[in-house]
Amino acid sequence: MTKLALQKKTPIMESKEGLHALFEYATEGILVTNSRGEIIRINASAEKLFGYEKNELLEQKIEKLVPQKYKGAHENHREDYNKNPHPRSMGKGMTLFGLRKDGSEFPVEISLSNYTYKEEKFVIAFIIDISIRKEAEEKLKTYSIELEKRVEDRTLMLREAITELERTKEEINAALEKEKELNDLKSRFVSMASHEFRTPLSTILSSVSLISKYNTPETEDKKVKHVTRIKSSVSHLTDLLNDFLSLGKLEEGVIACVPSDFNIVEITTNVVMELQSVSKNNQKINYHHAGASSEVKLDPKLYKNILINLISNAIKFSGESSLIVVETSVDKTAIELKIKDNGIGISTEDQVHLFERFFRAQNATNIQGTGLGLNIVSKYVELMGGIISFESELNKGTTFIIKFPTK
Repeated sequence: MTKLALQKKTPIMESKEGLHALFEYATEGILVTNSRGEIIRINASAEKLFGYEKNELLEQKIEKLVPQKYKGAHENHREDYNKNPHPRSMGKGMTLFGLRKDGSEFPVEISLSNYTYKEEKFVIAFIIDISIRKEAEEKLKTYSIELEKRVEDRTLMLREAITELERTKEEINAALEKEKELNDLKSRFVSMASHEFRTPLSTILSSVSLISKYNTPETEDKKVKHVTRIKSSVSHLTDLLNDFLSLGKLEEGVIACVPSDFNIVEITTNVVMELQSVSKNNQKINYHHAGASSEVKLDPKLYKNILINLISNAIKFSGESSLIVVETSVDKTAIELKIKDNGIGISTEDQVHLFERFFRAQNATNIQGTGLGLNIVSKYVELMGGIISFESELNKGTTFIIKFPTK
């Protein structure tokens, strides 16, 4: 626009008519109040905004356009503004409301400015109805809340899915470990069975075949020898089957602990005497009891099976002319059984697997056994609420210690 054009237009806009047009035809509401808060001028947009007829609001207090609950505070704010007038937004950071003639309220945005004429202060208020904007903000807020809720729900679903996936993974790993354990047990069982069953069966077969040839009085000693071998092999097979039956009953929960009062010295002495008769050449089993009392309350059948198994192991894994010591003790807090031998001992590597099913220590592979005895013993001890432990050193022997609570 040229300088000449500006010179022609500017006087028109600065004229009374031009300024009046700016005031009257502005799309936002504009009103002017004096120092007493009285409306001295208001444009058509503001009158329409508040629902009043032309000039109906002139000389009315500005509080007429403020909802009742805000009037007292508004008067205080107006007085504070008159003390220090300056252009600013009204109620910055707050939601302001206007009051229509019909009593309805609506959100507004107000900007204030000021001027002085003939030593009197006047305030100009620019007012905009922000109902549509607030409605949009509320919709956006509602949508944001819904979106957050959806995200939260999806996150929760994702967490649940991850948790389920981890649980499934753990179950699969547990199943794989179980399968691996079962395969390992199967391998141990096959290895044990192929050796432990085949050897006595071969002995029985060969002895039966030889007995048939010894029909004369001169061969009677040889016949007796083979009959003894057959009896020993059958006895071994019976022990194997008993171990399997005991394990099966334990797994099925058929075996239960049935405590009753009995004399621990009497039962232990009887078992020691029985096993002394089948011990190796010159092996000796010594038994000692400590404590003022010998009366206990345990399952006598389970206790006897534990005792037979451990002393039999001590006999089996110790050499001829060796000493096996059996000790029992009873006091106010515990019943203790201790069985010590001077046999082949258990290596540190094998000790961690000692109570596992079908486990055979490396230095015991050539000695008859199922690898089930100690596993069964540990379960019997557990049924009676006891604890089993041991101390062992290669080629120096092993000591098993079992403790039961007195009560």
